[in-house]
This record gives sequence, C-alpha cells and structure tokens, in this order.
Amino acid sequence: MERARAVVIGGGITGCSVAYHLADAGWHDVLLLEKGELTSGSTAHAAGLVTAFNPSPTMMRFRRYSIELYGRLGVFQANGSLRLASSREQLLDLQRGISRARGIGLEAELLSRGETLRLMPAASPESLFGAVWLPGDGHLDPHTATHAIAKAARDLGARIRTQTRVVGIELGPRGEVRAVVTEAGRIETEVVVVAAGLWAPRVAAMAGVQVPSTPVDHQHIALRAVPGHELPRDMPCFRDPDNLVYGYAEAGGILFGGYEGDPHARWIDGAPWGHGSSSLAPDVQRFEPLMRGATRRFPFLERAQVVRLVCHPDAMTPDGNPLLGPVPGVRGLWLAAGLSLNGFGGAGGIGRAIAEWITAGEPELDLTSYRPWRFGRHHRDPVWAAELARETYRYYYRLRFPFDQDEWGRPRRTSALHTRLQDLGAVFGVKHGWERPERFDPGRLWRRAGADQRSFGWSRPPWFERVGAEHRAVRERAGILDLSSFGKIEVSGRGALALLEHVAAGRVDRPPGAIVYTQFLNGRGGIVADVTIARLDEDRFRVVTGAGFVDSDLGWLRLHADAYGGSDSVELRDVSEDLAVIAVWGPRSRDVLVPLADADLGDQAFPPMTAQRLRVGTVWVLAQRVCFAGELGWELYVEPGRAVQLWDALMASGEPLGLEPVGYRAIDSLRIEKGMRVFGADLTAADDPEQAGLGAFVAPDKDFVGRAAFEERCRDAGRPRLRTLVVGGPEYLTIYGGEAVLSGNAVVGRVRSCAYGYTTGRNVALAFLPPDASSELAVEVFGTRVTAELAPDVLVPARRGA
Repeated sequence: MERARAVVIGGGITGCSVAYHLADAGWHDVLLLEKGELTSGSTAHAAGLVTAFNPSPTMMRFRRYSIELYGRLGVFQANGSLRLASSREQLLDLQRGISRARGIGLEAELLSRGETLRLMPAASPESLFGAVWLPGDGHLDPHTATHAIAKAARDLGARIRTQTRVVGIELGPRGEVRAVVTEAGRIETEVVVVAAGLWAPRVAAMAGVQVPSTPVDHQHIALRAVPGHELPRDMPCFRDPDNLVYGYAEAGGILFGGYEGDPHARWIDGAPWGHGSSSLAPDVQRFEPLMRGATRRFPFLERAQVVRLVCHPDAMTPDGNPLLGPVPGVRGLWLAAGLSLNGFGGAGGIGRAIAEWITAGEPELDLTSYRPWRFGRHHRDPVWAAELARETYRYYYRLRFPFDQDEWGRPRRTSALHTRLQDLGAVFGVKHGWERPERFDPGRLWRRAGADQRSFGWSRPPWFERVGAEHRAVRERAGILDLSSFGKIEVSGRGALALLEHVAAGRVDRPPGAIVYTQFLNGRGGIVADVTIARLDEDRFRVVTGAGFVDSDLGWLRLHADAYGGSDSVELRDVSEDLAVIAVWGPRSRDVLVPLADADLGDQAFPPMTAQRLRVGTVWVLAQRVCFAGELGWELYVEPGRAVQLWDALMASGEPLGLEPVGYRAIDSLRIEKGMRVFGADLTAADDPEQAGLGAFVAPDKDFVGRAAFEERCRDAGRPRLRTLVVGGPEYLTIYGGEAVLSGNAVVGRVRSCAYGYTTGRNVALAFLPPDASSELAVEVFGTRVTAELAPDVLVPARRGA
C-alpha cells in the first residue's frame, strides 16, 4: 500500500509552491498529484505579471516573498511597474494607495506625467495624470516558473506524479482524512492539500466540503510589434485601471489583458475534468472595450497585428480573497484554492504559509480574511456565489470608492423588519448578504445603495449631516436600530462550557444571565474573533458576533470542538436567522422601554452586561443590556414573527421622547468616540488584547488557546499599542483607513479605522503606534500631512447608569 505524509492535489503554481515549502520544512515524503501535466490549468494561461503592492498587509507580504522566491530561482524579470492614473479621481486614489503602502512597509513613488513618460515614452500623454512607480515589480514566464519550483521541490525529496486524477478522498469514522484514491490506486495519508484551482470545488466535494469558487473568464492578447513603435524588452510593466488594462512588452510588441465590466462566469456547478491547458474560444466582442482602453494609452496599437487572443477562466471567490487553511470538521484536509487573480503574485507566500500552518501549527501572518470557512450556507448557492464573484472581478481594476456597496445578487437576506425600514426611507447597504440600513432619508423612497460615491468622489458625503442627526439622537435622546444581521451561534451540550472556556480569553463560567465580552486567540496570541457570550442556561450559550464573521467564528469553534467530544457533547448551530434583534440605545432608552416592560429596568435589578427574559408590550424577548455606542441601551432578541409588533410598540412609545431610527453609518461614529474597537480593522490576528487596550477582558487565572503566547507577547513592552488620534480640525476629512501615520518623516503606523465624531466635532482615528510615539504626529491624507494628536481612548465620558 502506497503512503505519503502529505498529498497535494493540483500541479499549478500554487500546488507546486505548497509541495516545495512542505519539503523545505522537512516533510520530505510529500506527493503532488496532477490530473494532466504541470501548469495545465489557469497557470498555463496566466500573463505572468507580479506586483508587490496590495492593500492587504498579508497579501503584500505574500507577494514580496513570491518575488524574492522567483528571483532566487532565476525566473523573474524585474522591469519595474507603472500604475497609471488616467483620471484625476484615479490620481487621488493612487496618492491614497501610496500612503496605505507606506503604512504597511512598502515604499512607492508617485510620478508626474513627465516622469512617467520618461520611463514609458511609448505611452500617450493624453489623459495621463501620473503614475505609481514600483521598481521591484516585473513579470515571468508561467511555465518556466512553475517547473522551476517543481524542480526545487523534487530536489528536496518531494514526488510529483502527473496524469493521475484523484477520484476520491477517504475519511475515517470521525471525519478525519485517511487516504486519497486515484485512478491508479489508493494512497494512505493524513494530510491532503487541495490546490486544484478551477477543480477545487469538485475535489473538496469528495470529502463532503463545499467550496464557493466560481470560474470567471479572463482574456488577454498578444500583438506583434508595430514598425516604428517597437517596444524595448526592459520597458516597465503597466497597469492602467481607468482603461481596465495591464501589460508588458513582448518581442517588440505587447501582451495585455484586462477586466471586463460584465464578466462571464461558466461551469458554476463544476469545471469539467477534461478542461486543461487548452484555452476557450475567445470572445472578441467582450474584449473590444479592453482593446479600446489599450489603444487610448498606446494609439499605435490600432495598427498592430494579433498573434493570439486567449480566453481562460480563473477561480474567483465571492469576496475576491483566496481560501487558505484547514477545513473544520474534516481533520487533515486543507485548502489553497480560489486564488482570485492572486496566482503568481501570491503563490510563493501562500505555499509558505500553508506549509507553516501544517507543520508548525500556526501561520506567522494574519490569514483571518482568507480562512476557507468564512462563507456560510447561503454561499452554497452557486448562482448567488457566482454573482458575487463576477462583481468582485468587475471591480478588480475599476475604481471602487470606500463607501461603495455591492450591487449584484441583491436582495439575498432581509430581516423581518425590512418593510418597516423601507417605509422609513432606509438606504440599504449589504453585509454577508444581509440588507441593512446605512442611514435613513426621512420622507424619501427607500433604495439600495451601490456605487453612490461616484457622484461625490473624494469629498464630504452629502449624507454627512443626516448621519450626524442619527448620531445625536443616540447621544442625546434615543435611537432604535435593526441589528438582526448580528451573527448568532448557539453552543449547547455538556461540553459547551468547556469548549468556550478553552477558546475564549475571558472567563465564561458566570451565572446564567451573564454576558461576557471576550476575544478568541490563536496559538500565537493574536485575536481571531471578538464576541459577546450570553449564558442562557447551565449548558446553553449564545455567541454574538458581527454579520460578516459568523461563519468564521462558527468554523473556529468547530475546529476546537473535537477536543470536547465533538458532536457527542457539543452542538453548534448558526441561529442568526432564528432571531431578530432590535436595539434601543441612548439616555432616554429606559424611558422608551419602561411603559412596555413587565420588569424592573433599574440599574440594580437589571445591571449592564446581563440578560433577562421579559415581556415588552405583548412580545416576549430576551433583553441584553449591551450598547456598542457606549450609552444606556438594550438589545432585544425576538422571534422574527413578532419583530414587527415589537418595533411598532417601541416606535409608538418613543415618539414623544424623540426616538429616531438609526443606521449602521452612525454606529461607527458613535463607537469610535467611546474607544470601542472593531474586529478586522482595529483587532486582527497580528494583535493581542493587551496591546489593543483590552487586557482587562483576559482572565488571569484560566487556560485558553494562545495563553502562553499571549503572556510572552505581554513581556515585550516595546510592541505597538492601539491609540486614539484626533486628526485635523473640526472640518470633515476624507480619511477612510489604511493611511500612514507619520512622526517626522518616519512612518510609525497606519490608520486602522476612522470616523467623524459628531459629539466631539473631530475626525477620530485608531492606529497602532510605538509606546514612545511622539505627540507631534501626522496622518497622510492624499499626499498631504495633516496634524494628528494623541487623545484618550474614551473621548465622550460615560453617563451614570450607561
């Protein structure tokens, strides 16, 4: 019987990188299986451009390492790259991008039009406003690069077997990987990495796992040299987002591709096994807008002869991020799939991270946003997942402003209060498929927000005053909010408490009715979840998290549940749609509730961070005294069929008190003035609770995942701390997050999250800064230094009883 320590499925650039890095880590008995020949999937059709820049710090580090790896292997041509601005709006976005790049450790230079043309004289000066220059970027030959990594893997002892299709993954009685079955026979193994590109969903399905990855067509063209306009071999690579194209010089001519406005998804129910290195029939009509974009920048291309037009699908996920890591519930199964146009750029770093995770137990980098379990049951609908993937592809180059909302595939999930919110003039955004009010426009028809910021660009939004009114309602009177999109996970069974004590940094063993605010940490002591946990009964708990993180947190709990008997002693259920949530926040919130409630709502009878079952009007609810705005307030959990009755009763009771509907845009303003952090921006796997100012929520006398690493991190007094900044004066500033924070000429951090504080009348930002950070700080806003001041975490003191 054949055996391997690990089996990697897929012989593209990612699979070869995983095999190489596993072997490099000392796992020499690694077997890579490929159904065709190496590079016979998307890898065969890639254009081969690689840039270090990406707004994600993790992906940027993946890309920088990939460039380093390709350079060591001698397969990378570093011509540098120019990212062109063909509009004023794009130039401002590039200025913002440079600040974000500097904030995560990548130096980039903004060039004038003249400086750009000196590096690329073949480009037209028309509508050229400048460019970002990255001298370390370049391109490679996909076939050569992949085979070079495959050879390096073989040299370290890895085996590579082509023309061997996997037909099954054999699992044991507890769902653990036992073997891979191929057309040629069975191979015993305890570790399988699915790096099968377009075929990853079909391969993962062999283990009962659904992978939301959609093949979306991508096209590029090779054009012959135009006499008199031959392009030099060392011409920089280019990206022209306004014209939707990228490319580089090839044999005096040019190879370029781009991103279509109405991309085509195919094989959404599974790519055929027979598709391989052969390309698909190109669609000249779909490619025509990209050709026009290229000729706007290089007019002589109108006379160029076509060598080939290639159409090939790429695997796209609903959010455009790869799927990386272990699969909850199937021990030993790992994904390195759904690369979403991060193939050659990300492959080196992705292979190293997966190998590190498998062999050492934790990756060094923050892979939270890439966890393969972040998508839930709604994403199992291939049609909806494909719509999200297509829109993500559409905006890969097209300028997307920070406040823009997704538009395709809506509506998917609506709360029981949706029609009431429509009647109030809600402007709906979307989160994890949920329609949620961004704000309200009283007296106007409801609508779904989309690419709204295109109408006002990089300026103060027209809804600035309206959000301020909602903010002030919560600060001064009372606001009512539909928070039904909250992620809600019920944890029950005799092992429920043990599981939660194991994963939570805070003490969960409190009396029924207690609510605990806590974080889940990884083995390196970094934050992977930020939740509240309500103890409903002795063996029943409800974990409440953000709408976008419920599946990630549920997967994290499943990964750790086996230690406590798995499904035998712990039941984990996503109950997000089983309960609507109505919040009443603000200093008059008690006055809204008292006439309706059948219980004492005073501070002694109903203290903060507790939950009670009570009747409000004619409706039974679980009331939780929690408020993310830092004011007096309650969240009311109610069955969806009674939510409208509860909403109507609260609105009627609150009308004389100035109760006002409030959307999510105001929440960000309210919480940041109170020093409250948000997961994914202020809190990441790179940060620990102590440095984030949350050390008080860590139990000092219990064991939990990551405790030893957390305590070790706390010994480092020099690590950065999350600090509050007020930026500029009272006028609204266009800061959105990611901007570099400067001390003198040195970059000392980056803005994690920000909002305008309507109570303080200042722009407020959170950033991790060195403990000795100077009081003379600045934030880089579109290339301009704006003075920033260190401020207390809590800018608006708490009222008594809040």
